This record gives sequence, structure tokens and C-alpha cells, in this order.
Amino acid sequence: MLDVIIIGSGGAGLSAALSAKDLTNKVLIISKTYPTHSQTVQAQGGINCVLDEENDSIENHINDTYNSSKYISNKNTIKTMCKNAKETIQWLDKLGVPFSKDEKGNIKQRYFGGTKNKRTCYSSDYTGLKIIHTLYDNCIKNDIKFLHEHILIDLIIEDNKYKGVKIYDLENGKIKNIYSKSLIIATGGYGNVYSKHTTNSISTTGDGLAIAYRNGIKLSNLEFIQFHPTALKGTNTLISESARAEGAYLVDKNEKRFVDELSTRDEVARAIKEKLLKDEDVYLDMRHINIDILKEKMPQEIRLIKDILNIDVSKDLIPITPAVHYTMGGILVDVSCETSIKNIYACGEVAQNNTHGANRLGGNSLLEIITFGKIAGKEAANKSKQIVENRAKEIEDDIQFIEELLTKEINKSIYEIKNELSTYMFKNTGLFRTKNDLIKMLDIIKTFEKEYKNSGIKNKDLNYNKNLLEYLEIGNIILLSKLTVISALKREESRGSHYRIDFKNSSEKYKKISTMQLINGEDKHNFEDAI
Repeated sequence: MLDVIIIGSGGAGLSAALSAKDLTNKVLIISKTYPTHSQTVQAQGGINCVLDEENDSIENHINDTYNSSKYISNKNTIKTMCKNAKETIQWLDKLGVPFSKDEKGNIKQRYFGGTKNKRTCYSSDYTGLKIIHTLYDNCIKNDIKFLHEHILIDLIIEDNKYKGVKIYDLENGKIKNIYSKSLIIATGGYGNVYSKHTTNSISTTGDGLAIAYRNGIKLSNLEFIQFHPTALKGTNTLISESARAEGAYLVDKNEKRFVDELSTRDEVARAIKEKLLKDEDVYLDMRHINIDILKEKMPQEIRLIKDILNIDVSKDLIPITPAVHYTMGGILVDVSCETSIKNIYACGEVAQNNTHGANRLGGNSLLEIITFGKIAGKEAANKSKQIVENRAKEIEDDIQFIEELLTKEINKSIYEIKNELSTYMFKNTGLFRTKNDLIKMLDIIKTFEKEYKNSGIKNKDLNYNKNLLEYLEIGNIILLSKLTVISALKREESRGSHYRIDFKNSSEKYKKISTMQLINGEDKHNFEDAI
């Protein structure tokens, strides 16, 4: 029997694997795709850490994070992240992450939104990609085993105790039951609830969240969706906050600045959206910045802007729009990354560990996934040593539901359902929300649930059926859309990324995290203290 199974091979999953491998050889990573396809790759701008302690402090980092969260995070969890930041950076540096460095060999840092200090370490504008490559190389070097293109179907739980996972092998269409003493869920966020309006990869479909929820595991803060202020208009291609960190302006059609570019992302995104709702285009202006600096610090984005829109950043304004970039909600975990079911851990964007609250501070996502990934790996490996091997009752590899699915008629296309859902979610549960729109959205989702249930897929093969994978993903997206809308409807205030036109102020009554849990077949919502 394995000691630790990790579902997901992004930054959190790979960090957890390396940490667990220090304590046990019985570690397996299971992933529906490959590490270089993970959402971590999209984190371009950098990773936060206080290195210049003469002009900055860990306490400042803690306070900036807490203030950005709009006071519904836990300072002890934030302290864990911020106090471990230097160790995290040193660990990554030692593993071989090619951070940008000055002539003395010191890691360079840049400004990011929501802070007055240069605190963000970076590797040009490829930070997440470089981290993933380095972690993956080290996992291979440490002989950590991978099962790529294997999809989590369900958890095996007996008497509220974790036993193993049910996995769908995409290559041959078979179901496998794999048992372990502990599990780490690191499957990423749920940005594709807004699939037509997100910078996320197509694989970011909230699978781990949805499967955890169906097994009674508590979720939290699903209403908090971070819209990144600057995606290329018409493409959802991310233009990193590093552009504004290097001095880029946000300007209107008259080329006038209208917002503090380095304010928190929720404030900047709403200011841009207000312009767009008035049919006024908004632009990123980098014309005044030395092109040699841009080529050194933002080569990827300059190339993308040129390739996609044929725009020369030294001469032209860049049309931009907000797009969903990060989901603050997730599986509720404690500071050790354990979920509401013992021996199941979660880390990375799939988890809600009371760090980001209502609004994530730019540069904190990479720090959180690496720091808490390492913690999850250590905790799960240590816990496995205390568990006597107690194999679950033998369960047959069940392929019946797959075979039943393949016999269903197509009816409405699942891709139509996905696209329509995204359009309605962006309209009714986007940057600006109202009670009427949210109630309307719940009715729309009920229709999609029925249509999905009655829909099949065209490809009837068992071998490498991506059509089948997408069917499963869309089912997860529909569920998480519903839970997101319920959470947004219940929070009758505006806080961070959640903005209610009908409740424009924050309320002490809602200075709490929200939770969703499936209890006896019913969706139960609650508000709790962030502990």
C-alpha cells in the first residue's frame, strides 16, 4: 500500500511530493494532464518574500496580506506563509529555479499591487513556468512515480475514513482503485466556471473540489473569484501585473489615467469594468517605459502582444479587459492542510486555508502553493507512519457508469451547455452582482443540470476518449457554478472580489468565511469564523 497519493502535478502537488519523499518512498502523483500544462505556468509575475529587511518586514507582508483579504483570513495561517517565505525561496533557489539576479548574485525583486515594498521575486515573466520545470526535474531526479492522464473519479471512504481513490485511465478507458494511507488533493481551482472569460488553462475545471464536495468534505469562500485587471481584449491572454509594476499606466479613450494601477486587483478590475460597461475602451500604456527594460523583464508578454494583436508596445496602446484569473474559494483546510475528513489533505488553489480571504494579494499565490504544498507533503507522510495498514473492503473496478454514459443519446451538446453557462455566469455572477441576477442564475443552472443529465457524447470509444473526460469536467463545472452562486447570494455585502450592487458596503455580520457542505443529500451553507 502507498503512504501518500497526490492528485495533481502543478506547483502545489510537486512541492508536496518532494516534501513527502523526504520521509517515505511510497509516494505517487496522479494527474489528468502533465505538469507543464498546469495552471502554475500561468503565474508570470513572481513570488512574494521579504528579502530586504532594512526597508521591509515580515510584519508588513502579514499586514498587507490580511488587509487585502478584507479581514476574513486567519493571521496565524498568514504568519506561517510569510515567516516561511525566505526558506521557500531559498529552497527553490537551491533546487535550481533561475531567478533573475543582480550583478552580486542577489535575487531581484519588483513591486506588485497592494504593497508599498519591492517584495516580489521573479524569473523574467516566466516565474511559474520556471518553477514548474525545476520542481518536475527534481521529482524525476528523486524517482517519484507519476501516473499521467489518469483522472480522479471518486474517493474511497468507509465509515468517514479515507481508504483510496477511484481513477479513470484515459489511455485505455479502464477504472482503477488505488489505495493509500493518506491523500493530498492538489487539483487546482475552478476558473473554468467562466470558461469563455478566464486566463486559466482548459484543465482548470475544479475536479478535486467537486469530488470532495460529493463526498461530504467542506468547501469554503466559493463566492470570491479574482478577476485579473489586464487580459488582452478578445483573447483572455494574461498581461501580468509585472507590467504595471514596471510603471505601465491604465488609461481611458482620452489617454487619461483613472485608477491607481497598483491598488488591489479587485479595485482595479472594477474600475476598468465600469468603463467598459459605458462602452469605453481601456488600455495598458507602456510607451513611456524603456524598451530594453521591457525586453529584459517582460519578454514573453511583449512577444504575445505582438503575435496576437500585432501591437508594438513601444508605440501603441494595448486594449485590455478583466478576466477570471484565480479562485480564492476551495476545500476548507487547517494550517496543517488537513480537510474535514481525516488523512485527506489539500493544498494550492484547490484549498481554502484562510490565507487569501476575499482578495488574494498579487505574488502570494506561488508562495502559498509552494509553502503549503511542502507542509501538506510533510504532514501526510508523517501521518501515514501512524496508520496501520488497513485496506478497504475490496471494491471491484467499476466501469458500469462509463458504459452507461456511452449508450446515452447526445441531445443537447455538452459544449453548448458549457459555453452558455460561462456566458450567463459572467453576466449574472461576475464583477457586479445583485440578488435578482443571482436568483435568476440559479434557475438557469437548474435547466443546465437537466440538459446535462439527458446529454451524451459522440465518441463511444473507451480508448483515449477526451470527449468523455470533458463530459466529466463539465459536470463538475455545473456543480461548482451552483455552489458559487449560492455562496454569492447568501453574502449580502460587498467584500473584496465579491461586489453586490444592492449591498455596496461591508458588514460586520459577514466578517466570516462562508462554507458549503453536502449533508444528507442537501447543499448546506453557513458562515463561520476563520480559524
